[in-house]
Amino acid sequence: MNKRELVDAIADRVGDKKTATEAVNAVLEAIQKAVAGGDKVSITGFGAFEMVHKPARTARNPSTGAPIKVAESWAPKFRPGADFKALVDEGGKKTAKKK
Repeated sequence: MNKRELVDAIADRVGDKKTATEAVNAVLEAIQKAVAGGDKVSITGFGAFEMVHKPARTARNPSTGAPIKVAESWAPKFRPGADFKALVDEGGKKTAKKK
């Protein structure tokens, strides 16, 4: 599912595509701003978004084996909640039975 499909699914529930688009954009923007500002965003039953620090390290070029310095960075991280994990597990079991 991409963003357009998500908006369509929400529009089916709220009845208006414009309202659904604004709602999806508002939620995504709020999560992005909060995480970029260092806050943790927890949605009960769904999961948590947070910022993680990746310290500087030395890696290796796979072709030459030469060491490469990788600069430190910050990245977003998502941890699914227990309810979300259980739902995905159920879906995976149903999908595996079909094959």
